[in-house]
Amino acid sequence: MKKLLLSAFMLAGLAFSAQAQEKNAIGIRIGDNDGFGGEVSYQRKLGSDNRLELDLGIRNSNHYDAFKLAALYQWVWNIEGGFNWYAGVGGGVGTWSYDYDGPGNGPFNDDYEDDGTFLFVAGDIGIEYNFDFPLQLSLDFRPELYFNDDYGGDNFGPDIALGARFRF
Repeated sequence: MKKLLLSAFMLAGLAFSAQAQEKNAIGIRIGDNDGFGGEVSYQRKLGSDNRLELDLGIRNSNHYDAFKLAALYQWVWNIEGGFNWYAGVGGGVGTWSYDYDGPGNGPFNDDYEDDGTFLFVAGDIGIEYNFDFPLQLSLDFRPELYFNDDYGGDNFGPDIALGARFRF
């Protein structure tokens, strides 16, 4: 019986120490930036108050589709308990396509297709809550400045998103 209790306490201690050692989080980030879209989001803790975030996503609006990969370096500050706020900088790369199948106008057809690639730099600021169990919810604002081709029209995109990640 003593061995069973000792084993149970050791297992519980191992579980709590493993929870304290959480260095990764993976989940989704859903938002709107020139079209509704979602991203697979991965975070890797680099130190006590900084981390790396990688996001791979798709955006879709009326006639635009875009895929993008973003990498951000973030600093994290604790507010209280499980609440944190964070800020970061980074950038990424992506591809876009435009397909408009409009009505014909006289002898001319209004169908138009185009595509390209783009680079971007981004900032990031947000707030998150880490529950006692391995779930993280976040809300962030990521302004993005685009280079190359014509993605985003005015070369700026205000990306606002809600994230849900599993910490491990």
